[in-house]
Amino acid sequence: MMVALLSLGLAQAVLADNVPDFKETLQAAEQGDAEAQYNLGNMYANGRGIHKDNVQAVHWYRKAAEQGYADAQYNLGTMYDQGKGVRQDDAQAVHWYRKAAEQGDAEAQYNLGNMYANGRGVHQDYAQAVHWYRKAAEQGYADAQYNLGVMYDQGKGIRQDNAQAVQWYRKAAEQGYAEAQYNLGNMYASGQGIHKDNAQAVQWYRKAAEQGYAKAQYNLGLMYDQGKGIRQDNAQAVQWYRKAAEQGDAAAQLNLGVLYADGRGVPKDDAQAVQWYHKAAEQGYAEAQYNLGLMYTNGEGVSKDDAQAVQWYRKAAEQGVVEAQYNLGVMYGKGQGVRRDNAQAVQWYRKAAEQGVAEAQFNLGLMYDQGQGVHQDDVQAVQWYRKAAEQGVVEAQYNLGNMYANGRGAHQDNAQAVHWYRKAAEQGYAEAQYNLGNMYASGQGIHKDNAQAVQWYRKAAEQEYAQAQYNLGWMYAQGQGVRQDYAQAVQWYWKAAEQGDAEAQYNLGVMYAQGQGVRQDDAQAVQWYRQAAEQGYAQAQSNLGVMYYNGQGVRQNYKIAKEWFGKACDNGLQQGCDAYRELNQAGY
Repeated sequence: MMVALLSLGLAQAVLADNVPDFKETLQAAEQGDAEAQYNLGNMYANGRGIHKDNVQAVHWYRKAAEQGYADAQYNLGTMYDQGKGVRQDDAQAVHWYRKAAEQGDAEAQYNLGNMYANGRGVHQDYAQAVHWYRKAAEQGYADAQYNLGVMYDQGKGIRQDNAQAVQWYRKAAEQGYAEAQYNLGNMYASGQGIHKDNAQAVQWYRKAAEQGYAKAQYNLGLMYDQGKGIRQDNAQAVQWYRKAAEQGDAAAQLNLGVLYADGRGVPKDDAQAVQWYHKAAEQGYAEAQYNLGLMYTNGEGVSKDDAQAVQWYRKAAEQGVVEAQYNLGVMYGKGQGVRRDNAQAVQWYRKAAEQGVAEAQFNLGLMYDQGQGVHQDDVQAVQWYRKAAEQGVVEAQYNLGNMYANGRGAHQDNAQAVHWYRKAAEQGYAEAQYNLGNMYASGQGIHKDNAQAVQWYRKAAEQEYAQAQYNLGWMYAQGQGVRQDYAQAVQWYWKAAEQGDAEAQYNLGVMYAQGQGVRQDDAQAVQWYRQAAEQGYAQAQSNLGVMYYNGQGVRQNYKIAKEWFGKACDNGLQQGCDAYRELNQAGY
């Protein structure tokens, strides 16, 4: 950005070695000597040889100025500009700057350019600003060279021309002008107006940084951080970030915090990370606000505090940080640090989702799917699941497969269901692997292939997915897609049964009862039938009744047998009803 500060120092006469004393100068000034009047003004302005008196300084500058003395005209302009010794008056400042400028005074030309650039004392006119900056710049005045570079850079008052901007930045930079050195570094870094050269960018950033220019210190730190134009060096990055951060540069404070959090270039220190994030966050730096929210969420470097996390996420979210918008949605959805509010969760998920955040797209789809915080809408659920699925969110791929399989929000399409189940399955998602196995086993949406079904059941089963373990056991028991192997069937039934799968418990009971893949053991059969029966599995209830009726693996007891037959009957199993009726008629 243009640093359009007025050059407001007073011009000083170059006097002889023997500076005339006040009395001699006053006498000459009263006789109308313009140089003496000017020097007398300086004496009053600076308190040299007389008590400082800005009103008197203005008086004598005016006398010299009215005689056409350029330095006095310039200084009189600065007095009006600053309101020293006279009422502040931009129009008068312009008047006197112009007189001096027209005599070739570079400082006056520069200041007159600033007045035009800022519309002070004159209508804003960038073309006139350029005109006067150029006059001063061509005299080697560094401030004007820099500002002229800015005008070319931004295309203000003149056709935008990066090459010209570089030329004028360089002239000022070579005179040690820090802002110009910084801007010249930027031009090299971006390849604007000159061939991109990160090493040159580093050189100019360093010159400005060594003068204490905070933005250059930050950029130099960034070059070290990223290894651009110089060997990557985290310790140097920390050094330069710290210099800028201590001057209040928010971007440097953020990056310094990140280096502390990561332990790069400095020992890992979450408390220091929080300190620097906080400084940047309090300046409104959105990324720092988000990072600070994360530290509060995770209790890193600070006590875990969900309410504080919500506060900082909100600040960042309101500035458009998509990760913060998503996290704020999560906090509302879970009621963490804020009262649970699904409508607010939907609002923030939507903001992030519309900017392409995949997790937010999935969560928004889920809210539509379940009708939480928004009217239930399968079509909208499919739309948002698809967006997330196409970005690889595995849960979205699985859910989208389910929507196609069930014809919800889209025409029922088993081939599409298979497509999305496969994508999720290939990412290791157990439920999708199981469902894909089912599609192969049933020939829905794809050619029936029991071997493929076994393959996908196995993948899910090895992730401890109980239904897949049961199905894999069944495939071994039936010899479908794999060589029949009762021992393997028992193994997989057992795994599912221990997770509470009622069908697996029942089938495991059958294997023990029949001695298939395991030593025949009626007591074990009873144990597994009972576990399934207590979950309401009708066939297990009936079989448990049979075991009690026959006294197999348990003491014979017709009354208990009748009780289990009754439960099976209540659950819709006719053979349970028949057995119950027979025992009832027999008087049990």
